[in-house]
Amino acid sequence: MLIGYTTGVYDLFHIGHLNLLKNAKGMCDKLIVGVTVDEFVSYKGKHTVIPFEDRIELVRSCKYVDAAVPQYDMDKLTACKKLGAKIMFVGDDWYDTPKWRNFEKQFAEEGIRIVYFPYTKGISSTKIGNALKAIRGNEDWEDVK
Repeated sequence: MLIGYTTGVYDLFHIGHLNLLKNAKGMCDKLIVGVTVDEFVSYKGKHTVIPFEDRIELVRSCKYVDAAVPQYDMDKLTACKKLGAKIMFVGDDWYDTPKWRNFEKQFAEEGIRIVYFPYTKGISSTKIGNALKAIRGNEDWEDVK
């Protein structure tokens, strides 16, 4: 059984998220998705609109997802090894960056392939959040909660 793994915040779930999960599931037998916990999102200086418990349930309920697990840190290699994943799916905005060229070598040494998927043009949680702020009179994210 070929296990694939991907991660994300999945705040303001949108068609780009769905496309990623659908394409990933098409390349593996079992797709496991790491959903970033609220504390880790905050550590990165950001805030979510949708709480972790709701975000993981939304991801878990997607028909392309076989399992959803909390993501507590950025150590994707350890997560892949622990989960038995042989493919790691990421967005193509990371392709050919120094960080991910290094990751590719580390993952390859463990027999794990990295597959880059293109982002869905014109859509992102940030753009949706900015549109909401504009509609609501530029309220802060914290005010929207």
